[in-house]
Amino acid sequence: MSGSELERLRERTAATDAEILELVNRRLELVREIRAHKEANGIAFVDPDQETRLVAKLCELNGGPLSDQGVERLFREILDLVKRELER
Repeated sequence: MSGSELERLRERTAATDAEILELVNRRLELVREIRAHKEANGIAFVDPDQETRLVAKLCELNGGPLSDQGVERLFREILDLVKRELER
């Protein structure tokens, strides 16, 4: 692999990382809205059944190469991260 090819791949990877960051921040904002709605309506914020359904649906949608176990680990971490961020 040439140096220019490696640099091109690194640039694409960096751009993808920036997209991931933007999407996680967008998800955090949406979950803030969900939390406010639930609090206003007396609904418990954390819904373990919904989280399980979400992860299962994402595993169904996964076309790889990420394994289903990887999908579950990734999204469980994102779910936990968002909850921690909302508590700050």
